[in-house]
Amino acid sequence: MLNGACYCGAVRFEVDDAFGYAFYCHCSRCRRRTGAACAAIGGIEIDRLRVTAGREHLLRVGESEDGYRCVCKQCFSPVYDVVREQRFAHVQLGTLDGAPAKGPDHHIYVGSKAPWHQITDAFPQFEELPA
Repeated sequence: MLNGACYCGAVRFEVDDAFGYAFYCHCSRCRRRTGAACAAIGGIEIDRLRVTAGREHLLRVGESEDGYRCVCKQCFSPVYDVVREQRFAHVQLGTLDGAPAKGPDHHIYVGSKAPWHQITDAFPQFEELPA
């Protein structure tokens, strides 16, 4: 089990340490949302993530039939996204207190990565989403 929280600590959650996949996303939206060259994200079935404190501080952003983003109303930290027909959570790995057993092992949207950022690992790179 892994514990996580937003920046101010108002929202706390736990997630099973059983991510099915993890990746670095270099899309322009993730760069703007995180303020970093890329976002480190782990994907897991939605029922394996539980908000343990501060549910009233969660704000749903960009709701659609496919999913939505959850941010803290107080500090606006991205916490997790509900994706893939609302069946999976994409957890921001930087919100976790510990290291997950499965870390990122590939890069997506490198076709739109920041021009000033160099990827220096040997992980597979995909221009957009892998097929």
